[in-house]
Parts: sequence; C-alpha cells; structure tokens
Amino acid sequence: MKLVNKLTLIGVATAALLLAGCGGDSASPAKAEMKEAKPVPTITEEELSYRNDPLYSEDKVMVPASKYSEAPATTSTKIDRAFQDAPPMIPHDTTGMLPIKKSDNQCIQCHMPDVAEGMGATPIPPSHFLNMRPNNKVINGTFHKQVDNLKNQVSIKKQAELYQGRFNCTQCHAPQSDAKLITENSFQANYLSKDGAHRSHWDKVTTDHLDTLGADSSVTQADIDNANSPAGESVFKHHK
Repeated sequence: MKLVNKLTLIGVATAALLLAGCGGDSASPAKAEMKEAKPVPTITEEELSYRNDPLYSEDKVMVPASKYSEAPATTSTKIDRAFQDAPPMIPHDTTGMLPIKKSDNQCIQCHMPDVAEGMGATPIPPSHFLNMRPNNKVINGTFHKQVDNLKNQVSIKKQAELYQGRFNCTQCHAPQSDAKLITENSFQANYLSKDGAHRSHWDKVTTDHLDTLGADSSVTQADIDNANSPAGESVFKHHK
C-alpha cells in the first residue's frame, strides 16, 4: 500500500508539472512566433481580373479598341479556318449587309457557285445544298417518323437550291476583329487536307459510318452484306 501511494503521488506531481509547462506561452517560442505571424495577401482584387481593374466597379473600365476589316468584298484576304472544315470567318467589310433577312441576303449574290468565280468570291460548298431533315410524314394529323435514330439512320438528299437551313449565313460565319487578345491563343490547327485552311471537305464525309435513306443515297456492298442485321434491315428494304 505504501508503494502504490508513492507511485500515485509521483504520477500526479509529474502531470501537474507538464500541464504547467504547456500552459505558459513564454515557455513555447514556436507558439509565440505563430501568434505574431500575419497572413500576407498574394493576389489582389485587381489581379483576379484579366483587365487588371477593380472587380467592384465598371466606372473606369476601358474596353480595348476593336476594329473590323474595311476591305470591300472581293478585295480582302482569306482568313485561315480555325480547324479542318470550321466555318470560315468573313474577311471583308459587312456594312449594310447585316442582318440577313428573307428578302435581303447579299451574301448569296456573290457566293453562289454559279457566280462566285466571276465575282472573285469563295463559292458556297456542296454541303450547303444538302437537305438532312428526316423524311417524316404527317398523315391525317398524325406524325409518322420514317427513320430510327437508334439504328443510326439519316435522311440526306441533294438539292439544286440552297438549303434554307443554311440561308442565315451569320449563324456560323462572322467578321473577324483585330482586337488584341488579353490571353494569346496558342492552338495550332492540324488540317487533314492540304487546302484545309481555305476549303471545306465536310460534304465528302457527311455520310461516313451512317445508314442513309433517300433516292440520292447509295447502297454499298457492305450494306447488302449487312441487310439482315437489326441496323441494316430497314435501309436495305428502302433501296431494294
């Protein structure tokens, strides 16, 4: 019993000393330094903006000057496409040409294939003369779908006139500004054809890997070999 009491007293005394040591700030230099340290801002509010202007007010913000080409049509220089088959930018002045309306589309006056060469303009590509709407029907007020999306079927039909879904040219084509970029773009296009920077080849690959429907579509030997499969059955019957 005397031995146990002595050990207990020693343990209590040791614990008290340890607690006393931990409780005094002056006994811990490292802790004193932590109290004195203050967070140093590494990024200011202005630096969060690409413009290097305060983000809380637009009063003094000056937008960089932006200038579009004033070169008349047929005198401008083509702009390289952003990537293979990307819609080309408009390199010439568009004053008085926009917006495009049903009764006023000055683009087609120069860019239709039958007049483009004589006008010194880039002809509208064959892809813009394709009707890719599914050949669906409405019978007695009921909609009947003619293609099966799950079978990867597409209705593609060539036509002589410009497809009206392409009539509003500025849906895809826009003038190019010479404004200086805040962050330069280092992307480099990898054209798949030698003339890919200035010419579209999209119409040549439109039907790749697709089962097409329509009088102008073609049936290949692979389609015939695949005629009895779930994916090829309806396509083959359509052309048979």
